[in-house]
Amino acid sequence: MASQVTITNDNFEAEVAKSEVPVLIDFWAEWCMPCKMVAPVVAELAQAYDGKLKVGKIDVDAEGDLAARFNVMSIPTLIVFNGGEVVGQRIGAVPRPAIEALFKELV
Repeated sequence: MASQVTITNDNFEAEVAKSEVPVLIDFWAEWCMPCKMVAPVVAELAQAYDGKLKVGKIDVDAEGDLAARFNVMSIPTLIVFNGGEVVGQRIGAVPRPAIEALFKELV
């Protein structure tokens, strides 16, 4: 099973900015119910696109600087990076097809 990478300020550059594949990041928090609703879908995508897409999670409580850097005001926020640049974003607990649409043309 493909794993999800925990993204922090310390590993953001290596895991996201320098990634050779697109990166889907789930900005979330433990107390967020919609985040818990979307988490299984994000986990499924990590497995389905293993090797073609990196999937990471950023805990906004632990990594507030990263959340602020990308103007994350509501969670869950899903952001796709390609070549270190933001190429897509969705806010809220959206269904799998809406999440896939963010990166489908990149993989």
